[in-house]
Amino acid sequence: MSSLWLREDAPARPSVTLSGPPDAIVVGGGVSGCSCALALAERGLRVRLHEAREIAGGASGRNGGFALRGGAISYPDAVAALGPADARALWRLSERALDEIERLAGDALNRVGSLRLAADEAELDDLRAETAALAADGFEVEALELLAPALAGLFAGGLRHPGDGALQPARWVRRLAAHAAGAGVEIREHAPVASLAEFDAPYVVVATDGYTHGLVPELDAAIRPTRGQVLVTEPLAAQLFPGPHYARHGYDYWQQLRDGRLVLGGRRDAALDEEWTAAEAVTHVVQTALEDELRRLLRGSSPRIEQRWSGIWGTTADSLPLAGRLPGRDGVWVAAGYSGHGNVLGFACGKLVAAAIAGEEPDELALFEPARLLGTG
Repeated sequence: MSSLWLREDAPARPSVTLSGPPDAIVVGGGVSGCSCALALAERGLRVRLHEAREIAGGASGRNGGFALRGGAISYPDAVAALGPADARALWRLSERALDEIERLAGDALNRVGSLRLAADEAELDDLRAETAALAADGFEVEALELLAPALAGLFAGGLRHPGDGALQPARWVRRLAAHAAGAGVEIREHAPVASLAEFDAPYVVVATDGYTHGLVPELDAAIRPTRGQVLVTEPLAAQLFPGPHYARHGYDYWQQLRDGRLVLGGRRDAALDEEWTAAEAVTHVVQTALEDELRRLLRGSSPRIEQRWSGIWGTTADSLPLAGRLPGRDGVWVAAGYSGHGNVLGFACGKLVAAAIAGEEPDELALFEPARLLGTG
């Protein structure tokens, strides 16, 4: 069950075989793993990357294609949970990551902004508070009280994040892997890892987001696999939804591609207990709910569905990633658990872990300290 994104032919990349043992092994060929491997190689380390399937074959090639700043929680909630300084640091980190993704991704990223929409007045009050908090701290944001015709009557209002973008995620991560190979990383696809005991490298990075099961028991307890289901339609006659849209606190999300196809995901709450799973499958309940939402967005129209798929991401108890050294495990590091916001935060956290392994001390890494959720903090 492939995704629309993964159907695109993968570009050629340099073939690298290390002549001796690696300094670092990265497990996972998604955005985090490729980001970490590239950053390590740029610092002079000999790196080997293992991917169980193909590059971007997991969540990195199976998501809705959103490149968003911030994290899974709203900015006011981040201020309350982390404090004002750390919330600002998290948002600035994600903005810098977006800028670097734009530099590396080429036409895989289109920075058209994103719209966060309110399904009702209560959610609109939340978005007004978020708009005010972001603006007060110097972040660019636009309130949406008057909605475009395609949205009017369906939503109460919203906000726009101007720097966000629409992403062809598999194309992006494959290009990132090509950058890593160009820097000297040996990439082994279709090379699943059953146990970290297979490796004797000084550094091992677990960068598998929601696919960590069985590698490190404490990560299995801290990162909950979560399924997101998606469908894509035939090309629509009109361009209705420029850029990524999301509503109902992220339970609904969609974007219209340049060729007119509509990619729609979410509705996980139609069967929430069933969607806490690592099984890559589409279900009748969620797909029916997605089709209902599709008809609502298109004012009763029912375009042909071309493809359906699902992907698995990792959710943490506080909706923040785990990135850093694993307590009690010499030489083992993690970059995972993005709670559905891995396209940008995964790239950022991979780089942060690489910097720390190389002896640097990035301040932002403290935001994602693994010990806080592993019972050792």
